[in-house]
Parts: sequence; C-alpha cells; structure tokens
Amino acid sequence: MAKRSTFEAMKAATLIHAGRLDYQTAWDYQKRLHRRRVQHDVPDTLILTEHPHTYTIGKSGDEANLVTDERLLNHRGIKVHRIDRGGDITYHGPGQIVGYPILDLHDHYLDTLRFLRDLEKVIILTLAEYQVQAERVPGLTGVWVDGAKIAAIGVKISRWVTMHGFAFNVNTDLGFFTHIVPCGIGDKSVTSLRKLLGREVDMAVAIERVVRQFECVFGIHFNQQFDNLEEDHEYRASA
Repeated sequence: MAKRSTFEAMKAATLIHAGRLDYQTAWDYQKRLHRRRVQHDVPDTLILTEHPHTYTIGKSGDEANLVTDERLLNHRGIKVHRIDRGGDITYHGPGQIVGYPILDLHDHYLDTLRFLRDLEKVIILTLAEYQVQAERVPGLTGVWVDGAKIAAIGVKISRWVTMHGFAFNVNTDLGFFTHIVPCGIGDKSVTSLRKLLGREVDMAVAIERVVRQFECVFGIHFNQQFDNLEEDHEYRASA
C-alpha cells in the first residue's frame, strides 16, 4: 500500500473567520461548539475573531489588576467580562488576532502543558515569518519579544476539549493596556507586531500565516472554512 502523504495524514478540521464579534457572542458560541465537540458532532475547529474594546478576567484573576474605575470604562463603552479560562486579566480589541481552538485532545495528546506550549509555538513561528525572534519566558505563559508580551494565552479544558485560546497583538492600540496590570504581571511590558516593525501590518496576511502555522503545529488541515458564523450550519442549527 502506498504511503499517505503528510497532507492526507492530517486531521480534517474547520476554520471560522468570525469577523468582529462582541465578547459575549463569541463566548456563547464557544460553549455551544464545545458541547458539540464533546459529543463528537463537529470536528476540531479554530475560531478567529476580533473584539471591540474588552477586558477579560480569568477565574484566578485579581480584580485589583483592573486599575481604572469600571464606571469610566462603561462610559467609554469598554466591557469587562469575568470568565472561566485560566489566567488573570487581559485586553482584547481591534487590531488583535484572537484565536479560539475547540480541539478534542483525545485526538492529539492528553497533556495540558504541551497544549499551551503548542499555542505559543504557533505565534513564535508566525513571528519568525516577519523576521521577529520571539521566545517563551520560564514560568510564564504567553509569547514575548525582548521581554515584552506580544501574545497572551489562557485556556479552559473540560473533558479534554479545549476552549478560549490566544490573543496576538498585531496592530493593537497598546494604550488600552495601561488600564490593567496585564496578566497580573506588573514588571513586564506589552508590545505589538506593528510596534516592532514600525509599520501597519496587513491583517489578512497575518491571519493567513497564523492559520498555516496552526495547521503545521497541530497536524490538522482546514478542509472547510466559513467567513462568518452565519455561514456555519452548526452555528445556525444551535443558535
């Protein structure tokens, strides 16, 4: 029997380019998709999205790390969500690539730390395509360049199916991080790909590179893609 090509051996998965979504909509969709993945009704899925200005506080987060009056944030239309992922507080906003992998780790490996390291690897390899050398920091989750965080990672794994994921600062307005202690780490700064390159980054190209590296790292192939949630029949069926 002929040996299958690497491409043929990759697991089929779904990619959803969700566009800009308010955080609650994206979170509700993740939860529905997570339930369906646990039931083996849908394949592994990666949701790529962008949020309006939002702060999320993980289940181990300290609200003291939100250092601006919440009433002022509400006045400016910045929402705050207390959610069920790991980690502390982070920012989501325009110019960021936010990825929510809904993966059944039974089909990959039953290793939470390896999953976190693989998410970091996706971003590190993406940055290498821009000739940016990124790294991990021992004892901390995320991706760093010269001591500044460029991607935050926080996940939830239930019944070995993942949700939540990564937030990669591409053209992000870093000023919004001044209202928080990012990830509860007071002695580290944040950065973006735009800041590092000194120019606006083409988001479509950045997304394409993230997708390609995600496929390589996790050994999957996105054999079906949707340009928004409305195109996804699973979303419409469960909405």
